[in-house]
Amino acid sequence: QVQLVESGGGLVQAGGSLRLSCVASGRTFRPITMGWFRQAPGKEREFVAAISGSGGSTVYAESVKGRFTISRDNAKNTVYLQMNSLKPEDTAKYYCAGKSAWIPVSVRTEYGYWGQGTQVTVSS
Repeated sequence: QVQLVESGGGLVQAGGSLRLSCVASGRTFRPITMGWFRQAPGKEREFVAAISGSGGSTVYAESVKGRFTISRDNAKNTVYLQMNSLKPEDTAKYYCAGKSAWIPVSVRTEYGYWGQGTQVTVSS
């Protein structure tokens, strides 16, 4: 089992930045593909970004490409999501997720481990 705990959310003005963190515990962290998803009120939970166990491969949703960066520190069992140039439409609850295989990276139902989420609110 893997337990995931997110932090770093908050209120920020449009154009600002936030860095989310997700700390994992419970089993070996390194082989696990880690992803970030988000869910706005009344909408489906959507894929944001994913990173492979080694950190050598990353994938981003088109809506965040060039603005968000996913990274991981396996020594600290932590994955990060650096969010720059934030827009009001980025407002959502952000969830950290983990799974064993690399592909498919963006399918929510493929992830077996989930955190409780952290709220990000971007004001215009």
